[in-house]
Formats: sequence, structure tokens, C-alpha cells
Amino acid sequence: MKARVLQTTGSWYKLETETGDVLDGRLRGKLRLSDLDVTNPVAVGDLVSIEIEEDNTASIFEIEDRRNLILRQSTRQGKHVKNQIIAANVDLAVAVQAAAKPVPKPGFIDRFLVSCEAYGVEPAIVFNKMDLSKGKKEQKVNELTSIYLSLGYTVLHTSIQDPGSIEAFSGLIKDKLVVLVGHSGVGKSSLINAIDPELNLKIAEVSKSSEKGRHTTTFAQLHRLSNGAMLVDTPGIREFGLVNIEPGELSLYFPEMKTERENCRFYNCTHEHEPGCSVIQKVEEGMISSQRYESYLNILYSL
Repeated sequence: MKARVLQTTGSWYKLETETGDVLDGRLRGKLRLSDLDVTNPVAVGDLVSIEIEEDNTASIFEIEDRRNLILRQSTRQGKHVKNQIIAANVDLAVAVQAAAKPVPKPGFIDRFLVSCEAYGVEPAIVFNKMDLSKGKKEQKVNELTSIYLSLGYTVLHTSIQDPGSIEAFSGLIKDKLVVLVGHSGVGKSSLINAIDPELNLKIAEVSKSSEKGRHTTTFAQLHRLSNGAMLVDTPGIREFGLVNIEPGELSLYFPEMKTERENCRFYNCTHEHEPGCSVIQKVEEGMISSQRYESYLNILYSL
């Protein structure tokens, strides 16, 4: 029997079968998992093959090939780096940033977009809590919005105080399997509650001293919404470390650099210091955002 993974908590999984039944399940001991070195070999959104046991729990004996995934570098154990699958088989991944409290993190957004480009996931960006954005904070959000819209990315401004913006967000995710990714406190759970109040997901205030959010979602969980969306709510993520991306291919995942790199003098140009670099020239001419270029260099150095 086939099933979809709805929730992961330690060694147990919530599974929804083809008939709509929800079961608790565990991995079969000899299951060949994955060539990815990950902390969670089975992720929310995975499609799996199961057998029903006598106690009405399920044994997972096969994970179907994934259409795509959202993957991030998670933890370091000595010299060994572990990775985490945030969600699999998604139609849309949304980076949720607060317009204020906490302030947007462009570096986080850019790493998220690189990962989406690399793993074949359609991305979108939501700046939430727009009702708290005034003056310079609002100007910053508008500048970021202009940059990402010019690159062809979908960007929305939302606030739970603005029903029209919630309706637009609901339309964006309608009938899709969607994962929300962002720091704690940006309002992911509040956005879900605004669409479906009956879910009543737990939310918490942002610390006044640090302007950092507190974790309210403790594990990834898939919720079915009234608009037909299947939405994965995830724990807050402070860093988005990239996985299996080589320095020489990084510019392929920056749309504004992907074609421009073909005009560089050297075929292996890093776009950092080389003479005759077309990317650097476009940055100097203002054709490529200097902020995006700084993000590129920061990611390049980290790789």
C-alpha cells in the first residue's frame, strides 16, 4: 500500500494512506535509505510503500524516488556535517520573512533561492507583518521586493491585519503541496491560522530585547487546508547551509549571472577578481544588484 508522510517525530511517522486513513509507522530495519547523508532519511511529503502490522501500525519498506526536495546543511558533528531534508515532492517552497520584528535577512533568502534553483523547486518569497513596517523598514522591504521581482521571483506582502493580503497568499498556495521556510517569529503559523482558523496552530510573541522568535513548531508537519493546499509547517531555521553545491557552479543558480557568465574572458571565472569578468562589469554598471553580488561572494567563500 502507498502512503504519504504527514509528520516526522523521532523514529515514528504519521502516514496517510491512499484510502485516507492516518497511521503511525516506523522504518523497517533493513530498509536501504538514501545516499544522502541526512539526519532524517524519511521526510514530510515523501511517498512510501508500507505494510500494515497486526497492531494497526505500518512498516515502511520503500521510499519512492523524490520529484524534488528542500535540503539544508543542518548540524556539524566534529568534522562531519549532517544534512536535513526539510520536505520532499513539493509544488512550491515559500521563504517567509518578517518585514519587522525580526528584520528580513537577504542572505537567508538568497541561500534559499540557490537551493531551490539547484534542486528543481519553484520558490516564492513572502514578507509578512507588513503592518509593523514603517519608514526605513518599509523602504528596505520595498527595495528587496524590487530586486526579486526583477529576477522573475514571486513576491507577496502579507499581514494578518490585511484580509486582502491573506486572500492573495491563499490563492498562491491553493491546491499545491507547499513548504514554508523561515526564522522563528516571522509568522508562518499565524499565516496558516489566518487561512484556516480551525487549525489553531500555536504561536508566540517575539522577544522584545533580541527581536528573535521563539520556536512554536517543534517538528515538520503537513496540514490540509480548506483551499486544497497541503502545507508543511516547519520549525524555525536560523541558517540555511547549502548542500552538494560546488563553487564553480554557484553562479548557475543566480539567474542574473547564469547567462552573463558566458561572456566572461575565462571559462572558469569565479566572478570575484578576474579581469574581463562580465558579471563584475554588470555589477559596476548597476545591471546586477550589488546586494545580490555580495550575497554571491559570501556564499562562494562559505563553499
